[in-house]
Amino acid sequence: MDLNTITEVVRRPSDRPGVDWREGDAWLAGGTWLFSAEQPSLYRLIDLTALRWDPLVPSDAGLEIGATCTIRDLYAFALPSDWIAGTLFTKSCEAFLSSFKVWNSATVGGNICMSLPAGPMITLTVALEAKYELWAPDGSARVVDALDFVTGNNRNVLAPGEILRRIDIPGHALRKRTAHRRFTLTRLGRSTVFLIGTQTAGTSDLLLTVTAGTERPVRIAFDTMPDARTLHESIDAIPADVWFADPNGTPAHRRHLTKHFAEEIRRELMAGGDLA
Repeated sequence: MDLNTITEVVRRPSDRPGVDWREGDAWLAGGTWLFSAEQPSLYRLIDLTALRWDPLVPSDAGLEIGATCTIRDLYAFALPSDWIAGTLFTKSCEAFLSSFKVWNSATVGGNICMSLPAGPMITLTVALEAKYELWAPDGSARVVDALDFVTGNNRNVLAPGEILRRIDIPGHALRKRTAHRRFTLTRLGRSTVFLIGTQTAGTSDLLLTVTAGTERPVRIAFDTMPDARTLHESIDAIPADVWFADPNGTPAHRRHLTKHFAEEIRRELMAGGDLA
């Protein structure tokens, strides 16, 4: 879509692009959402791809993902063999409500900053205990837990002119065993619920991440594997106003699905293999 209010595109921003931020600006990375709808309040686009941030940087500490990393690059990335949680990268990319062609432009950071309940990059990074580095217009930086970034449907903690620079996933999370469940009304539809369970090798702990069915991510931690009743009670404890409602499901429907799939995840991780 043509954005007929745009009067300027900054093709070569400074290394700290927020320094010159002003009202009416928008960050441009993949642009897959930006150009999909009218944007009458925008007057200037700042092209982040010109900064050429490294898309994926593995190290002993874990994996650094540049905010402008495309979904295509994330999907194609060959993770070290001991990062067994890497299967979640593929599954999360495939959870996009988009064609593979969109993957060539859509970015990890863009999906996170849209902060929609069904954002699969949010699911992935929250489940893998990531931290986000945010850059402010004054040149300062802060780090927030992925769990705390999204505050509601299309809402997050970013201040005006603040930008998501990178996502850091710790190595210990990448070495965890995982199980996931996702439900959609149609085969290629938007996620109604998307759950991921992770477990530290050699332990019986459980970290359950609930997304898509809730307006913001919810993470429930157990030091030892809970029984079915305890798990269900923990899901019932999620506040009523956190559950999401849209044409893909009512809050009651999403709570029911979450309980069902959480139990499947619990049993799968207890059994040490896939039940399917």
